[in-house]
Order: sequence, then C-alpha cells, then structure tokens
Amino acid sequence: MPIQFEGRGQAGWLIVGAVTVVTAGWGLLQPDVYRGVIAPGTRPGALSQDLISVFVGLALCGLALPRARGGTKAQLVALGLLGYLFYAYGILVIERVYNGWYLNYLAIFGLSGWLLVLGAIDVVHRTADSAILPRRVSRISGMGALLQPLIFYPLWISMLIPLMVDRDQIDSLYSIFIIDLVFIMPAFLLVAVGLFRDRSWAAVLAPVMFALGAVLILSLALGELVKPLFGSPVTVAGLVPPTLLTVLFAGLAILDLARLSFLPETQPPRGSTRPFQPAST
Repeated sequence: MPIQFEGRGQAGWLIVGAVTVVTAGWGLLQPDVYRGVIAPGTRPGALSQDLISVFVGLALCGLALPRARGGTKAQLVALGLLGYLFYAYGILVIERVYNGWYLNYLAIFGLSGWLLVLGAIDVVHRTADSAILPRRVSRISGMGALLQPLIFYPLWISMLIPLMVDRDQIDSLYSIFIIDLVFIMPAFLLVAVGLFRDRSWAAVLAPVMFALGAVLILSLALGELVKPLFGSPVTVAGLVPPTLLTVLFAGLAILDLARLSFLPETQPPRGSTRPFQPAST
C-alpha cells in the first residue's frame, strides 16, 4: 500500500511556515541580527528576503489549514513556495550566517527541501497519468523554463572562471553559484526538456518552478527598491530585469495553473503507462 504523503505534507507546511514567520519576522523587527555576519552591501537583500519570507510563511500556513486546501493546484503552489524557502535559507546556511537564529535557518532549509522533494514525488505519482496541458501552453512554458538556464548558466560560469584561474575565494554570495548551478538551473532545464517531449511529470511540475522563480526574483526586485534605506541609489539595471522576470514567471505560473487539468481518477486507471498527450490547442 503506497504511503499517503498528502496529509503529512500539509502538516509540514504549517510547521515550516510558522518557523519562517517567526524567524523572518524577527529579522524585520531586529535588523541588527545581521550585523557582523553578512556583508553591508547585502543588507537590502536581507531585508527584502525577510519581508517576502514572512508572506510566504503565512501563505504556507494558510494553505495547510483544512478549510483552505484547494487540491492539487494548491499543492503545486505550496511546493513552489517551499522551493523559495529552500533557496532563501540555503543562502543563509551556506554563507555561514552564524547568529542566534542559525539553527532556525538550518531547520527551514532542511524541512523545505525534504517537503519539496517528497511533495513533488507524491503529486507526480498521484496525478501525472491524468494531467492534461494544451500543447501550445506546454510549448510556451517550455520556452519560459529554458530561459533561466540560458541566462544564468553562462552568467555564473563566466564569473566563476576568473575565480578559478586566480584561485580566489570570495567572501559572500558564493552560495548563489552553488544553489543555482547544482539545483535550480538543472531543475528548470529538466522541466523544459520534459515539456518539449510532452512528459506528464513536467506538465505537473512546471507551475512549481515558475512559482518558485516568481517569488525568488520578486525578492531581488524588492531588494533593489529598498536600497535607499541603506544609503544606496536604485539603479535601472538592478530593477528592470528582475521586475520583468518576476512578471514573466508569475504569468507562466498562472497560465499553467489555469490550463492544467486532470481527468477523473478512473481515466486512465492507476498504473497506466500511457504517455502524456497534451491537447492540440
């Protein structure tokens, strides 16, 4: 008998959401918690990340409530939010932000990562055989998912090569190279290839990746907007690209969630190996 992860997963959303609200909320109320443990130039990013994380934590708590559960699509949104927390708190963990809340950072990083993996396995196992996504939408989503690797693989590698040649060790933000190149870009690339090959699991997981990307890049845009609070000006180069990417990924997430549908559980029967066949329009 297969393990039913769904109920346990929603309890996990509540736990990680509550821990996030407390942890990020404290960072907003007491910003000195970052003094001496992060570079001064990253303080705007810490503020925006805490602000977004509070809303993400509250959203996860809300989605976990029995009356608020909206089925598979709500689970996909929750998985995207968990992906954001995995990324955001992975930065704090890898960057060794050893303040009084470091154990909370570890807990959020670990819980969100495992809940994301187990939740993705669960939702694909339960729904992939019955997933229907119009072919045109799957192609648009495939191109959108491919955009991230096309941008960030060359960008990050071009920044890493000089460091490798000079054997230089940077003191901050090296975590972004690790998380992006090891986890996020491969995930986007796999989803993109899966969508172009009409794989059902990719149709199910695409909105998860787009929700993750939208919330994550929104944090970057907000970090640029709050720079004047720390004595730095807002720049067009720092604001426009993340704003456009936020709009793009939010639009793709909404499009996929709106057009993704599922056949009744008896069509096809469980255990069917019928490949995903997207609608023609």
